[in-house]
Amino acid sequence: MEFAASLWNGGYFLLGYLLPFLFVLTVVVFVHELGHFLVGRWCGVDVKTFSIGFGRELFGFNDRHGTRWRFALIPLGGYVKFSGDADAASAPDMAGVARMTPQEQARSFPAQSIGERAAIVAAGPIANFLLAILIFAGTAFFFGKQVLMPRVDAVVADSAAERAGLKPGDLVLSIDGQPIESFSDMQRIVSGRPDERLEITVERAGGTVTLPVTPALSEMKTPVGTQRIGVIGVKASARPEDIRTRHFGLVESARTGVTETWFVVSRTYDYIAKLVRGRESVDQLSGPIRIAQVSGIVASNGGLLALINLAAVLSVSIGLMNLLPVPMLDGGHLMFYLYEALRGRPLSPRAQEIGFRLGLALVLMLMLFVTWNDLVHVRGLL
Repeated sequence: MEFAASLWNGGYFLLGYLLPFLFVLTVVVFVHELGHFLVGRWCGVDVKTFSIGFGRELFGFNDRHGTRWRFALIPLGGYVKFSGDADAASAPDMAGVARMTPQEQARSFPAQSIGERAAIVAAGPIANFLLAILIFAGTAFFFGKQVLMPRVDAVVADSAAERAGLKPGDLVLSIDGQPIESFSDMQRIVSGRPDERLEITVERAGGTVTLPVTPALSEMKTPVGTQRIGVIGVKASARPEDIRTRHFGLVESARTGVTETWFVVSRTYDYIAKLVRGRESVDQLSGPIRIAQVSGIVASNGGLLALINLAAVLSVSIGLMNLLPVPMLDGGHLMFYLYEALRGRPLSPRAQEIGFRLGLALVLMLMLFVTWNDLVHVRGLL
């Protein structure tokens, strides 16, 4: 019986958590690296390796251009190695470039102009943002969106809403002049602005009323950690007439894709800003373990469509993370190129080497921290 239970638990972990996680991460990593790859090829740079994962190769093949496409043992990222790169982090191999023929040097990454190198590096994060826009737009176009009208069904006693004078039956029209089309629109604004005065305009008895409401700060437990959000204390209406499905045309869908992607970007930067000011907790910083947990929960509760939308959110997060000005990451490379453009010469090889080592140390420390965060979180759920 114990063996059967272990087998069942192992199978559930594989199907319920690991496979959804690997699906989401592989799609996002592949698109990121494909951005580097396509722009690199477009600029005439030879590509030596396109790898999904790190470490020992599990399987792969060579294309007609000599690029090795490989899947590796550790599926927590990937890389594209161009001619002239010393390693997976794209540190320049100037000694190796010096041994090349003139024709080979012309097709190496270090031989390209600053603009071309910057375009190749920036293409990865840009591809992540484009993927998110495409997913959000495609979801809106093909499936529409179920909209819950922003109607107040009930007001919580002694809440910010009650103190401000909101009443059951009120239909929220705008917040600080921003039109509100759904209850989720209202939640997004309110949750992101705790302790800030908001002007909420509602429709009541055929007229309009504007009320000042200050959302209270509240802590909410989620699969990714404790979130500190603003709440006003109202409940949504569940009446059939207040629930409708909204369909989008092609242009509207594209606009929705951009809007949803920008929302993820703005909330991420808002979280970082509040984290620096001490108004947010590091508890929300997640690593592979919690991403796998969230992937499993989303897949089991919402199915494939919800999992694809999670891939869009993760794609934006990975794009933003790679733009951090840390050597080893794309943002660090762009920082080096900016220095080269301003000074008219690149950083010395020694300075770049030190930068890459510091960047590696920072990335490893971050990985250790978020993994520890994950383990503490998962342990608290057991």
